[in-house]
Amino acid sequence: MLEALQFEFMRNAVMAGTLAGVVCGMIGVFVVVNRIVFLSGGIAHAAYGGVGLAFCFQWPVMAGTLGFSLLTAMVMAAVTLESRHRADTVVGVMWALGMALGVVLLDLTPGYNVDLMSYLFGSILAVPSSDLWIMAGLSLVILAVVAFFYNGFVAMSYDEEFARVRGVPVAFLYFLLLGLVALSVVMIIRVVGLILVIALLTIPPYIAERYAPSLARMMILSALLSTAFTLTGLWLSYRYDLTSGATIILVGGAAFFLVLLAERLRDFLRLRRLRGAQAKSIPAP
Repeated sequence: MLEALQFEFMRNAVMAGTLAGVVCGMIGVFVVVNRIVFLSGGIAHAAYGGVGLAFCFQWPVMAGTLGFSLLTAMVMAAVTLESRHRADTVVGVMWALGMALGVVLLDLTPGYNVDLMSYLFGSILAVPSSDLWIMAGLSLVILAVVAFFYNGFVAMSYDEEFARVRGVPVAFLYFLLLGLVALSVVMIIRVVGLILVIALLTIPPYIAERYAPSLARMMILSALLSTAFTLTGLWLSYRYDLTSGATIILVGGAAFFLVLLAERLRDFLRLRRLRGAQAKSIPAP
């Protein structure tokens, strides 16, 4: 890996992966705790409409995708705010419409020669320096907003009704959270792509939730895990000439199942020790 860092594209990839890992780890915690995984997936897939708009009207891809993702997130927030348990239909429709719009607009783009795989499954090795500055700016915005509204997000995440009673602006924070998810999605497009983004938003927080005693520590651990998965997958993709986005998610998926296996093994051994202790406590006839 160290010898690969002599190349500019590899240094850009490491920086992009680190930025995306930190942001995904932090925002993913709120996604998991608030149980809006499917909603976040809808925003991610609908963002493909922004890619189509950008190419069709010759806009910067990141700007076009960002605007469309934010618009989609706000519409989803408005529709699902009071009935999140019935949000699956609305999310499913917008998910499909966004992707269909992107495909049709790309078909209508004159001289269309875009590599679909780079947007669907990521192309971290092709991140230019200009995109790095945009990613860094988005990261600062996301981290600043999370820090400023942290207490409100915590209150909304753990007890929404109690938060409303205490005067916490739950509706505003809900819109803001989905807006942050949209920003995070735009950041991750080049890293793992729109298809796989939901895995990077959910796997690290799920693992961190098992070992972190507080939300703040869960965010830190999740960010570290997300960054580790990204950089490990990047190294493996470079070493064995694999698709980077898919390799990153496979690394995260392997860690996910290892954690599940370790928990099952721990529970089995604990139950076995408990039964052994109970057997010893029973006097012999």
